[in-house]
Amino acid sequence: MTRLIAVLIAVLFAAGLVHVPASLAQTTKEKPAKSDTKASAKKEPIDINSASADDLESVKGIGKATAKKIIDGRPYKAKDELVTKKIMSKGAYDKIKSQIVAKQEAGASAPAPATPPPPAKSTESTKTPAAKTESSTKATTEAKPAPAKGMVWVNTDSGIFHREGDRWYGKTKQGKYMTEADALKEGYREAKH
Repeated sequence: MTRLIAVLIAVLFAAGLVHVPASLAQTTKEKPAKSDTKASAKKEPIDINSASADDLESVKGIGKATAKKIIDGRPYKAKDELVTKKIMSKGAYDKIKSQIVAKQEAGASAPAPATPPPPAKSTESTKTPAAKTESSTKATTEAKPAPAKGMVWVNTDSGIFHREGDRWYGKTKQGKYMTEADALKEGYREAKH
């Protein structure tokens, strides 16, 4: 009798093993299909120029603070600008660079860069004849003509005065023309060369 029970258990066990792999095989075939769709949704890179803060935070390695920095630093021409604009470190960028992209929108980004260059060119063309000095990319305003010969340009922000022919003569945002004696009397100092 015990032999009969042992044989019966062995047969049931063998029959169970035959049916279990078939059911597991079907389950494993379905699970990769589900994980493939999830993986393809996760693997699609997130556009750092248009993604919301929540979308950016879904990328492993980007938290609330970094997402805010990314949004504040928009627009990006390339995704590596996250490092050049000091939004994140090179190490953090290397970890997430495969998960992000910086797409350029034709309607939004094309007019913005196109608009500033024409005024800049027109400013440079008017600057060159008026200043008669080498043009500088750091010069912030057009050179203003001096009211009389021999006057100095005083930068009222920095407290420094510039002589005629200096790079910044008449070109700083805040300033005025004075005689050298008046500039020294009011406590301004000469620019170092």
